[in-house]
Amino acid sequence: MSFEKKIPEVMPLATAAVTDPVCCQIAGLCWRQSGKEIEVLLITSRDTGRWVLPKGWPIKGLSGPQSALREAYEEAGVEGVATNRPIGAYPYVKTVDAQNGFPCEVTVFPIEVKHLASRFPEASQRQRKWFPLAKAAKKVDEAELSALIRGFDPDRIAATRD
Repeated sequence: MSFEKKIPEVMPLATAAVTDPVCCQIAGLCWRQSGKEIEVLLITSRDTGRWVLPKGWPIKGLSGPQSALREAYEEAGVEGVATNRPIGAYPYVKTVDAQNGFPCEVTVFPIEVKHLASRFPEASQRQRKWFPLAKAAKKVDEAELSALIRGFDPDRIAATRD
């Protein structure tokens, strides 16, 4: 089946923003301890340059956490450990062009970053930067994602990891 057949019909952005999610994506909330502070790694989107989490479509044959790790490596050079349980999800509109898109829901898995590779597949297409939790929450556009970042506490993460 072609990729186009997996995606629902596109709709005007305003309509897509108020429609129930029809697609699911996976994201990694990449974090580290810096002194007494928790920091989150954000990357720029390829199209608009907005600050976002590394995310993408679920990868056939991989679990949610494994898909999140793959996306985090490809988009940000992250090598780390993902938890088995998501910390939540947020809706967003996947844009197709300047006027159209479709609604998605993104499931977020925390990833404790152990190393950042200097070479990774999308290195020339994105910027990456560490932010304290409060600042990272202000940098992202989606209100629900902002709330997930603000409320992130690694001490409450499940002990099981991939």
